[in-house]
Amino acid sequence: MTRAYHVLFVLYIALLTMGLPGCTKKEEGPPQRRIAGMVYQEDQFFRLVLFGMRHAAKQEGVELLEANSGSRPDREIQLVNTYIAQKVDAIIISPLSARASVSALERARNHGITVVTYNTTIEGTVPASYIESDQTDLGASTGRVAREYIEKQLGGKANIAILAFLSQAPEQSVQRTEGFKSALKALPGVRIVAEQDAWLAEQAVKKAGDILTAHPEVNIIWAANEGGTVGAVMAVKNAGKAGKVVVFGTDTGEQLADLLLADDGILLAVTGQRPFEIGTLALRAALKAIKGERVESRTALPGLLLTRAAPDSVQAFKKHLQTLIQ
Repeated sequence: MTRAYHVLFVLYIALLTMGLPGCTKKEEGPPQRRIAGMVYQEDQFFRLVLFGMRHAAKQEGVELLEANSGSRPDREIQLVNTYIAQKVDAIIISPLSARASVSALERARNHGITVVTYNTTIEGTVPASYIESDQTDLGASTGRVAREYIEKQLGGKANIAILAFLSQAPEQSVQRTEGFKSALKALPGVRIVAEQDAWLAEQAVKKAGDILTAHPEVNIIWAANEGGTVGAVMAVKNAGKAGKVVVFGTDTGEQLADLLLADDGILLAVTGQRPFEIGTLALRAALKAIKGERVESRTALPGLLLTRAAPDSVQAFKKHLQTLIQ
């Protein structure tokens, strides 16, 4: 055997023995956890929820799989089934229906997948944890500012139109709406003259515009979510009723902050959720549950009130928002 062949032979034997049992092998750590984070709508709220999940996933060394059901029940079921097939460790989801979403998520739980809900939840005990905002307080907080405006600026009388999202998320819509109405009960001069569903901005522009045409006596619009609030402001502007009709709303985001700071005087106050914190808490709750650690079955976060009367707070919110999305 020549020297060259001898060297090659030795190298070949060395390579073989590296894979033989009993040979030294680099120890691997535990497999990376894989968690699916699902949203059902593309707006500021859900984007910030995802940012919160990403932030926590990066800190915890978790692989985050992101998906959007587009508010379609069939798509939601399809995504859950996909994640079951992929054997993820957990699914974090804002379910489209308290009842209709149960079977798919129950199937996931039965396959050993931890389920954590946020924003909305389902009936039963499938979710290991539910992270939400105090929905009633979201409406009541803005309602109290509206009451003060009605008392001081309108002599205790107002004709109000409401834009809700009852057909999209009934429980949540009802809680927010009832919270808003409860803050106005002490004012006998207040009338709710119209109440319709419009949760996307383009929907709300048309619905609010139609309401202003059919009910010219309306001087306040309250919207139960971000899209409705944006659309209501646009409708008032389009109708040339700035200064005659004001808007109160729900949710927060850069666009709503800008509308509060705009010189048209239309949007007066919003109470928003804390979506980044919701996303962060939801992912960490899922990770704890996966590890068998104790988690709270329900966590309700207080709302965040922003008003035109406190522009410094609105500016501070915008700056904080930028730090979250960078």
